Amino acid sequence: MYFEYKQVKKFFQSAEDLLKSRKTLQEIFLAANTLHKKEKAITFINEKDKIVSIKYKAYRTYCFEFASRISQHLSELPSGSIVGLKVKNCPDWPFLFWGILMNGFVPFLIDAKLPKDNTEHLIEQSKASAIITEEIFSYSVPSVNLANLKDTKVNYKFAVKWADKVIFCSSGTTGNVKLMIYNGSNLCHQIAAAIDMPETTGDIMYPGELNILAHIPFHHIFGFVAVFLWYTFFGKNIVFVKDLSPKEVLSTCQRCGVTHVYSVPLFWDSLAQNIIRKSELEGPKKADILSKMIAYNTHRISSQEAGIASTQIALNQVQGQLLGRKIRFCISGGGYLSYDTMNVINGIGYPLYNGYGMTEAGVTSVELSPRVEYRLKGSIGKPLHGIEYKLVDTKPLQPNVGELMIKSEIIHDHEIIDGVEQHPVLEDGFMRTGDIAEVDESGFYYIKGRIKDIIINENGENIYPDELESYFAEIPGIVRACALGVRKGKSQHETITLVIEISNDVTEEKLIEMKEKIDEINNGLQNEKRIKDFWISKEKLPLTASMKVKRFQVKELLKIKPKAFVKFGEKKEIKHFDGYRNEDVEPIVLKVRSIFAKVLILPIIKVNDEDHWINDLGGDSMSYIELIGEIDKQFGITIPQEKYAVLTNVNDFVEQILILKDVKKTK
Repeated sequence: MYFEYKQVKKFFQSAEDLLKSRKTLQEIFLAANTLHKKEKAITFINEKDKIVSIKYKAYRTYCFEFASRISQHLSELPSGSIVGLKVKNCPDWPFLFWGILMNGFVPFLIDAKLPKDNTEHLIEQSKASAIITEEIFSYSVPSVNLANLKDTKVNYKFAVKWADKVIFCSSGTTGNVKLMIYNGSNLCHQIAAAIDMPETTGDIMYPGELNILAHIPFHHIFGFVAVFLWYTFFGKNIVFVKDLSPKEVLSTCQRCGVTHVYSVPLFWDSLAQNIIRKSELEGPKKADILSKMIAYNTHRISSQEAGIASTQIALNQVQGQLLGRKIRFCISGGGYLSYDTMNVINGIGYPLYNGYGMTEAGVTSVELSPRVEYRLKGSIGKPLHGIEYKLVDTKPLQPNVGELMIKSEIIHDHEIIDGVEQHPVLEDGFMRTGDIAEVDESGFYYIKGRIKDIIINENGENIYPDELESYFAEIPGIVRACALGVRKGKSQHETITLVIEISNDVTEEKLIEMKEKIDEINNGLQNEKRIKDFWISKEKLPLTASMKVKRFQVKELLKIKPKAFVKFGEKKEIKHFDGYRNEDVEPIVLKVRSIFAKVLILPIIKVNDEDHWINDLGGDSMSYIELIGEIDKQFGITIPQEKYAVLTNVNDFVEQILILKDVKKTK
């Protein structure tokens, strides 16, 4: 159902009224639960596989009950105490968040997947007095387990006393942690940033049924602001999934009639790649229909040229196997979104837009144009209501490219760095973002990359790694790609380098195909952008909270842990065994490597001849027994039991095989 402009504009009146209020988190909560009592607030699929919905009238009661339970567990804490909230997205999360605030405590939102030691460090840095978590182990401060909390009886004499701050972790969980403190006024202005949206679109927010998927973790500023806070204030339905497996996400979207999906580029990249690969597996006819469907829906061919691919029947068939047929608005944020992904997702009828924000300033712009041609340009749109952008440090030949600066009431109120609270650093009210952006003649902005990640090539030109990575990211077998600049020796310029993480099902044949595809793409790039060095990481690449590869850490690992990387296309050297001819040793080495890879379910390229079975390759005692059996079978030998656990790498086994097979030594 689509609404007229006047209806949508009137719906946004509550955001304008919010700016006339005391501008507190309490005002946001009261508006949602007063204006939208009869609307659905939360939907989820329970353990009995039944769809359950909670309306805002009951939502308010649940928040009060959780607040009462929290007060009983943390009765010794004074008002203003910081309480960590380390719980994954779930139907209870909103009740916990508001419940902490109702006790006069300041919620500190923590990644539910964060290891215990890192969490302890955050507790220390933030000076948190307690933590609410799903974990069974305790912390250095009072720890309240969610299951125990839910078993606590409600005390209806509980007196509400609101706090008005929220804390986010911006960067790092070790060393000098940076924490952002937002107050109610900041977050009220964040909600009001949407006031002008009806001028451009009636799809992102409107009266009537709207079901948004709680896919991004709420400890992340994108998930908290763009999903939880914004859609709660406007009285919309947040749909929770049991887990983030692709099967569960797709099923929940379809069964619960999800209309809005916001996520990070990794999610959209994965969805786009799976769509293309599935069509290819179904044969050339299906692949051709999909290709024409994408071209038609992105306005590159006519309905006559597209044929059946232009019909609603074909579109319904594709969407029915994915996120469902009710999707109305999608946003990608938190990183670079490739053109190919944008093209595929929009091409199957899911309007995918690009947005921009950061932990220090919330969500500040979103491309909103209903025209697919504008979306495919990859713009992050224009700054939202009450937000001002400007570019600084621009070059004479490129005055429209520079570091993006933001000025807004949304910018966080305080920050904690290395345990010390302070005001944010502003320049005439503007905050530096550390991002390089470009603005076109119409005022639309495009993010080029992070300043610290820019590669300076031998010609002194700026190369943006996000762009480079997008060219290679969709090659089958590549899990993640990381482009960076590596300075060699005393050289002043950086060598453009690509480090990739490959899936463990990549065979030698697939690896050859992958290298051919990489070379083909690389040779098609402009000379100044071509990759000079290619490496394969034997380990998983380190990721940020928003699932982006930590380039600086990869650069450091290349220096201090070179054995964790393999030069792409470089033939591994074979150890010289004294007394044996190389031509006798080589076939044995190659076969043992392949056995190691087979038992460990790893690509051979990830197996070095000196890698320890357990310490380096991740094997265990059970798989070691399987390895022994496979080597005995392949070589027709019996390795003595006293050698078990003594032989730990490829070279150890090769030496033992040479002895047992009685391979002749040279004179």
